[in-house]
Amino acid sequence: MEKNKTVSTDILEVQGFDISPQLTYPLFSLLLFVYFTLLFSNIGVLLLIISQKSLHQPMYFLFCNLSVNDLIGNTVLLPQLMAHILATERFITYKQCVVQAFQSHTFGSASHMILLIGLTVRLSRCRSTIQNSYCDNASLFKLSCEDVSINNIYGLFFTVLLFTSSIASIAATYFRIAFICWIKKNNDLKNKALQTCASHLVLYLIMLWSGFLTIILHRFPNYPVLRKIASVLFHVVPANLNPIIYGMQTRSLRHKITEILKRKVTPS
Repeated sequence: MEKNKTVSTDILEVQGFDISPQLTYPLFSLLLFVYFTLLFSNIGVLLLIISQKSLHQPMYFLFCNLSVNDLIGNTVLLPQLMAHILATERFITYKQCVVQAFQSHTFGSASHMILLIGLTVRLSRCRSTIQNSYCDNASLFKLSCEDVSINNIYGLFFTVLLFTSSIASIAATYFRIAFICWIKKNNDLKNKALQTCASHLVLYLIMLWSGFLTIILHRFPNYPVLRKIASVLFHVVPANLNPIIYGMQTRSLRHKITEILKRKVTPS
């Protein structure tokens, strides 16, 4: 379209994935399985913590917040993504797209969302195609032909700040754990710390790199498929692994789950 031409329609087309007909239903089935799995595991953790008074402690409330965050972030993304896989036409209204972008970014960090989305919705639109599998902030401001330098500068600044502070806090925490294990010289403590930290570190690195790739590859339009895959992995992988890593490796939760399973298996 012409550079100064403004689009007044509120209907946007979502680019999505280019999938061959042979892969449509296998991919849909895979995403459906992933979605039901994360629903089952995260809702299960929520119900367990809510129903057990002994688990009504600050640490377990944080687990609840994590599960709610995973449920919202993926419910915003996956149902519509699955519908678009089966559909021949992929459309969404601009208002729905803004809401989805806000909620998908809140999944990662909520502190700067009002300003970030506000910088985007102020722009006029000269395009009507979302260059992603779902709506996010970068896809929204790419609809504009105006100067988006402010959006890019603010987005990159916050990204550097977020990643730097996150990596620094994780490094400081691991250093403190390693120092305590070295001081205590307790093999059981070392084994527990190694088991917990290793699984957490794997999950953290997956989320870190998929999020990093999603943000950086928006600046490199020659790799659209890789960017879309990374953005989906950023949502679905942590949401499926969080209940396992934080639930099954927390002794109180593990014992409660074991007790419930034994009750169901053992005949009355």
